[in-house]
Amino acid sequence: MKKYALASSTWDEKELQAIQDVIRSDMFTMGKKVAEFEKDFAKFTGSKYAVMTSSGSTANLIATAALFYTKNPKLKRGDEVIVPAISWSTTYYPLYQYGLKLKFVDIDLHTLNYDLEALRDAISEKTKMIMLVNLLGNPNDFDAINEMIKNKNILLLEDNCESMGAEYKGKQAGTFGIMGTFSTFFSHHMATMEGGFVVTNDEELYHILLCLRAHGWTRNLPKENLVANKSDDWFRESFRFVLPGYNVRPIEMSGAIGIEQLKKLPTFLKHRRENAKLFCDYFKNHPDFIIQKEIGLSSWFGFSLVIKPESKLQRKDIIKKLEENDIEYRPVATGDFTQNEVIKYFDYEIHGELKNAKYVHEKGFFVGNHQFDIKENIQFLFSVIEKLSFVSSRGGVLNNSIHHHAIFEKKVA
Repeated sequence: MKKYALASSTWDEKELQAIQDVIRSDMFTMGKKVAEFEKDFAKFTGSKYAVMTSSGSTANLIATAALFYTKNPKLKRGDEVIVPAISWSTTYYPLYQYGLKLKFVDIDLHTLNYDLEALRDAISEKTKMIMLVNLLGNPNDFDAINEMIKNKNILLLEDNCESMGAEYKGKQAGTFGIMGTFSTFFSHHMATMEGGFVVTNDEELYHILLCLRAHGWTRNLPKENLVANKSDDWFRESFRFVLPGYNVRPIEMSGAIGIEQLKKLPTFLKHRRENAKLFCDYFKNHPDFIIQKEIGLSSWFGFSLVIKPESKLQRKDIIKKLEENDIEYRPVATGDFTQNEVIKYFDYEIHGELKNAKYVHEKGFFVGNHQFDIKENIQFLFSVIEKLSFVSSRGGVLNNSIHHHAIFEKKVA
C-alpha cells in the first residue's frame, strides 16, 4: 500500500459473507440479490426504477441505446449531442457508436463541469441532447442548465459515474436527466467488483433497459410491458428477441455485495466530505493551485489540483515528487478528450477553443479520497507540495510562499 493511495477496499466480513452466501446457493448469474440491490438503489436515489449492469460504461451504453428504441424514438443517427470536453472515455463511446454527432464544449476551470457561458452559446436548433457529467463528485448547476433549455425540446442524460451520493438542493445527482448512470467499480464510492446502474422514472425506458441488458429478449420483461406483447408461453418467450441488445448483466455476487455496501454508503460519504473539508482548508487560496469549487453537495470522488497560470511550478516536477513520496495521482479524467487519437473515428465538432480543458490537460491532476479518515495523508500531501512550492517560489513570489509556508507549519503543529 502506498503512503497515499488513490483508492482502497471498502469491504469487510459483511461482503465476504455475502459472497459465501452466493457460493453456497450455487446460483451465480443475475438473480434475487441483484433484484434486491436494484430495489434498494432506486430507493436511495429517489428513482422509480434502477437497472444494474456489469459496469458504469455499459450503463452508459444501454442508456444511450434505449433512447433509439422508444415507440417514438427520442434520438436518431446524426442528431447533435453536446458533451463536456473533459470526461471519461465511455461517456463518449456509446454516443459515437450510435451515430450521434458530438459537440465538445469547454469546462469551467474551477468547477470542472460545463463552462455555463460556453454551454449556453453552444446550444443550437440542432441540439437534441446534452450529456451532463458530474466530474469528480461535483454536481452541475442544474438550475442554470434547465433555464437554458426551457421551452426547448432537448434531452438531458446524466453520467453520474464519478458522483454517487452527490446532491443538488436536496436531490440526488444522477436523477436530473431522463436517465442517470452510476458506477460501482473498485475505486468509486462503493464497490461491487465491477458494476453500474441506470436509474429513470420513465417506465417505457425502464422496460427497454431490461430488454437491452440481456440479449434483447423478452424473458426478463414483466408480463405487462411497453416493449412487446408478451405471451404466457414460457418456451416461446425464453428465446424471443425484439431489440438488438447486449449481455451486460451483473453477476449475483455483485448484487449481494452491493446490498451490504449500500448500507455503509452514508458513512462512506460522511468521511469523504470530512476529508474534503480538511483538504480545502489546506489548499484554498493556495498561491500555486486552483482546487475544485463545490456545487451543491459534492461526494468528492477525489481532490483535483490545477496549477495556477502565475505559478512557477511545473507539473512534471510535482508528479516526480509525488512518486518519490509514494503518493498516487492521475490526470483529471481523460484531460481534454479531443486530444486523444480515438477522436479520428468520431463525427464531431469543437465549440470554441476549449481553452480551459486544454489548460487542465497540461496543468491538472488529482489525488485520491477515501471512505475513512485520511487526515495524515492530506497533511503529508500538503507538506510534500509545500516544500516544492517554497523552493520554486524563490524565483519571484517568495514573500507569498513564505506566508503560506507559515500557515502550513501552524496547521501541522
